[in-house]
Formats: sequence, C-alpha cells, structure tokens
Amino acid sequence: MRLHAWPARVALAIAASVIVPPATAVPLSRAEITALCANAEDQAHCGRLIEARQMKAVERFVERNGDELRIQLASFGLTVFRDTINVSGAESYAVWDYYEDLETVVLFATEGERTQFWLVQRRGGEEFRIPSEPVLSPDHRRFVTADFCAQGCENRIVVWTIARDGVRRELAWTPPASWTDASAGWRSADTIKLEYSLGGEPGSRVAERRLSDPSWTKAPAQ
Repeated sequence: MRLHAWPARVALAIAASVIVPPATAVPLSRAEITALCANAEDQAHCGRLIEARQMKAVERFVERNGDELRIQLASFGLTVFRDTINVSGAESYAVWDYYEDLETVVLFATEGERTQFWLVQRRGGEEFRIPSEPVLSPDHRRFVTADFCAQGCENRIVVWTIARDGVRRELAWTPPASWTDASAGWRSADTIKLEYSLGGEPGSRVAERRLSDPSWTKAPAQ
C-alpha cells in the first residue's frame, strides 16, 4: 500500500537536504546478497536485511518506522510505502539502492510470491514499477531489466531511459529460444552483456548485444 503525506516542517527539511553531504549507496554484489539472505525466512525478510545494509546511505531522507517506509521528496512532501497483508498475500517494500545523481531510490518489493522493483524519483515524486532488478548503464542514462521465468514474466530484455524527470521504456528484445533464467549487465554504455539458461540444457551461456542491433524493437509503454 502506498500513501502520500505532507511534513509539518518542509522548509527545515529542504534546508537540511542542501547542507548535508549527498548520500552514496553501493549496489550489492550477488555474493553479498547471497550471504546476507542465507538464513532469511522469506523474500520479504531478505529485502529487510538488504535494506539494513543500505539504509545508512539514505537515512537523511528515508525512514523506516515499523511497517512504513517513508521517503522525503527533494522539493517538499513525502511518499510512504506500507507493508500489508491482504487476500492476495503479503506486500512488502525495502530499500535496495540509491542513484545519487538521479535522485532515485530503488525499492525491492514482494507481492505474495512475486517480486518486483520500484523506482521513486525524489525530484517530482514519480514512481515506476519495474519487473526485475534495474541495472544502471555506465553513463547513468539507461538501465536494463531481464524478466524471465516459467510463469508470469515478460520473458524479454528491456532497455529503459532514465533522467531526474522520468523513466520510459526504450528498446525490447525477446530471444528466439526459450530462456528459463537470465541476468543482464553492461559491457559499455552501448553494449549489454547477458547470461542465460536454456530449457533442458545444463549450465549457462553468455552473449552481448549492442543497442544499435536492428533486432531490437521499440518497447511498448509501461
């Protein structure tokens, strides 16, 4: 459940954000996530453990109060994400990362058995739901997602553009063969590196795709 509220002392909050040095969060490696969540009860618990590691970098404008996660916006106001339990299962939200130059908080979210990510832009308060972990390009102008699974996934690679004032889908690509799992990263600002598994085959494969490759299609709107 997401709520919006307006703080009583907006002017003081704005002043504090000007004089305090900017926060810097460092994305956790796969090995770090595995180690942190080795004894987690479930995915929501894993998210909280990651949040505890990342919170120090964002604590001047992000606050955890029980089941509520409160994010102070850059101009005024705040947005609130609240963990809930309803007929479709539990919903939870946890801090995953922070893009300092883009003033964007990345949240890890669960909804029943499904996981997803949210981007919350502090300048303007825009919120964007992302199907899988966003991986930022070296020039911080784009990010890539790889959403693959047996049921309920998009089963495609999507490249997004990101700036302080918004996020939009740019390119999409669906592999010709059935992938059972995949992860995406960046070789350079214009080349994506992929690691994926094919159904019925042991191990994984690797590949690279340039953004100029003609097999990309224009991504549908979110």
